[in-house]
Amino acid sequence: QVFPSQDPLDRADFNAVEYINALFPTEQSLANIDEVVNKIRLKIRRLDDNIRTVVRGQTNVGQDGRQALEEAQKAIQQLFGKIKDIKDKAEKSEQMVKEITRDIKQLDHAKRHLTTSITTLNHLHMLAGGVDSLEAMTRRRQYGEVANLLQGVVNVLEHFNKYMGIPQIRQLSERVKAAQNELGQQILADFEEAFPSQGTKRTGGPSNVLRDACLVANVLDPRIKQEIIKKFIKQHLSEYLVLFQENQDVAWLDKIDRRYAWIKRQLVDYEEKYGRMFPAEWCMTERIAVDFCHITRAELSKIMRTRAKEIEVKLLLFAIQRTTNFEGLLAKRFSGCTLADGTGKKPEVPPPSTNPFLEDETGAETDEIVMEKSDTDKPKKPKVPDNPFHGIVSKCFEPHLYVYIESQDKNLGELIDRFVADFKAQGPPKPNVDEGGAVLPSCADLFVYYKKCMVQCSQLSTGEPMIALTTIFQKYLREYAWKILSGNLPKTTSSSGGLTITSLLKEKEGSEVAKFTLEELCLICSILSTAEYCLATTQQLEEKLKEKVDTSLMERINLTGEMDTFSIVISNSIQLLVQDLDAACDPALTAMSKMQWQNVEHVGDQSPYVTSVILHIKQNVPIIRDNLASTRKYFTQFCIKFANSFIPKFINHLFKCKPISMVGAEQLLLDTHSLKMVLLDLPSIGSQVVRKAPASYTKIVVKGMTRAEMILKVVMAPHEPPVVFVDNYIKLLADCSTDTFQKILDMKGLKRSEQSSMLDLFRLRLPSPPPGGDGSGSLSLSAPTPEQESSRIRKLEKLIKKRL
Repeated sequence: QVFPSQDPLDRADFNAVEYINALFPTEQSLANIDEVVNKIRLKIRRLDDNIRTVVRGQTNVGQDGRQALEEAQKAIQQLFGKIKDIKDKAEKSEQMVKEITRDIKQLDHAKRHLTTSITTLNHLHMLAGGVDSLEAMTRRRQYGEVANLLQGVVNVLEHFNKYMGIPQIRQLSERVKAAQNELGQQILADFEEAFPSQGTKRTGGPSNVLRDACLVANVLDPRIKQEIIKKFIKQHLSEYLVLFQENQDVAWLDKIDRRYAWIKRQLVDYEEKYGRMFPAEWCMTERIAVDFCHITRAELSKIMRTRAKEIEVKLLLFAIQRTTNFEGLLAKRFSGCTLADGTGKKPEVPPPSTNPFLEDETGAETDEIVMEKSDTDKPKKPKVPDNPFHGIVSKCFEPHLYVYIESQDKNLGELIDRFVADFKAQGPPKPNVDEGGAVLPSCADLFVYYKKCMVQCSQLSTGEPMIALTTIFQKYLREYAWKILSGNLPKTTSSSGGLTITSLLKEKEGSEVAKFTLEELCLICSILSTAEYCLATTQQLEEKLKEKVDTSLMERINLTGEMDTFSIVISNSIQLLVQDLDAACDPALTAMSKMQWQNVEHVGDQSPYVTSVILHIKQNVPIIRDNLASTRKYFTQFCIKFANSFIPKFINHLFKCKPISMVGAEQLLLDTHSLKMVLLDLPSIGSQVVRKAPASYTKIVVKGMTRAEMILKVVMAPHEPPVVFVDNYIKLLADCSTDTFQKILDMKGLKRSEQSSMLDLFRLRLPSPPPGGDGSGSLSLSAPTPEQESSRIRKLEKLIKKRL
């Protein structure tokens, strides 16, 4: 690695034999052997010379190293001595600098102390002179000069806070405080004289003395300023309390406009007479308006409590509208900066009244209210409104909003009754297959009214009244679902899902089962579409209500029960459509089970009962599909539920076809395949636009009808030898139920003795039960089918009869 070499002699795996063979590969090459030997000898001599030279060169290395080490030690000693000399000289230099700068530091401290003393004496001179001038100006009521001087004196006095232990300084501070107190009392007395609490206001305009006094009050204790503002506003609004006393006719809600007209005149009068007397930063105009609002809210609350029985909805809404208009006017005129200070408490502000629906109402019959999609993803946090005065007066109406809520309860009750009467008078909607099932117009009317109530109530209050209104909404959503939707669904004899004695007798007699008319099918689809629309809109209504109500009350708004009610209406509508089509197919299936399949001699086209089933499907499904064009997912649910109902029923009737010959089984297999193709095409049957059926539906049809085909294939298989037949059954059906196996044996027409031996063999060939099984004789790879359950019930009935 240190001396890389390509010479073969230097390799770690050197092989002498291979090296010689490389030098002399042939016999002819041996002629040069002497020349090769000479080269090797020469190389050996050179190596010896190199080794000898290296060995001789190492004899003097030790002596040279020791000599170099001694020289290095001497150099280090010399360097250490030089460093020590430098350190000693640095210490001497530092001592010299300290001696030189000591006097300079003393001079610097003396200068600083002298400067501070001169500044303090100057401040003291200013303070003493200022206090004397302040006392003299106060006696002469020279408030203009006092305002500037007092601020300067206070600023200078702050420099003496650390010298308050000196008696003279403390005495000056006490004189300043006394002057401030005297100024405060004197200014209050001047304002009391100019604007007495009792009697009328002074006819003359404001004096310059009072204007300058307000500037002084800005420098004094804030309580002086607040006292001036409080007394002035109280005196300015004293006339209002007299004019609008509780016993006055103008105090009632129907003349609430006069209150707001009075304050508007007073504010104009104030601006003309006193606008320049008070500093602009005092915002006196806004303070007068705010105090007026607080007084008005208290007075209105008191008079409404006294005359609560006289409050009507129109009167209440009139007063609220005028009040909110006045609050909006205040928001345009003032900034609301005084609402947070001591003169007034800032009212609670509700979230803004935004339209909860994307589109405004344009007509009572055709409007559809659509919520904003961006709002449905996640609820927004309430925004602070632009109007800081919202609720400053109108808050007093909130305890009486129960009148409004009761009125809306009554109006909604009348609206529902009108919907019921209109439906009875106009009858079910006419079938309109081309445009699809339409939503009932009453649904749009209901939600338009809900929107109007919600927006109106949110402007009045975002507290408990909104919760009460939500309760009213819930009540009439349920009533609409039951009275208008569920109450108008067509009635059926087997609406509970089971067979009645009447339907059994009709089936036994072979009579046709009553079907829904075209109008009834369209009505069911229309009710389903309406319920779907109500479900979606109710969910959006809940989110909008949560946006408008106070954050602390959001959890109390829950319309899940009403959404569940509409879901029940949708489920019942789909079930009615399924039962109607299912019942129409029953006679055909009954005819299939009554045919003599052992006498079928040849396989032809599809049987008449298949044609009958297909006819009923082609009659009903296109109507339902076209009327549910706007709600495709529920049409898919209808197809799935029909498949889940029809296929087990078909298999149950298939078991009743016994005995079956080989040709009969082939005919049934052909019929089953025809029904399978029709069912797979069910979602788009009779449609010009062919759509691929949903995967979930296709899976159900393929699984169910494949089982029916497997049953017929097992029936077609020879039962000899029995072992092969049993294994073939287990392989094709994967059903370990002895009841199903027994039914297939009945379909083949085997005798009881043959069935007994075949059942024993079937039990022996069954796969072993999984660990933890109950070890019962009747095992199933899947959940018990309805046929198994009915068989168990029959066995239980026989056992009870034997016991009796």
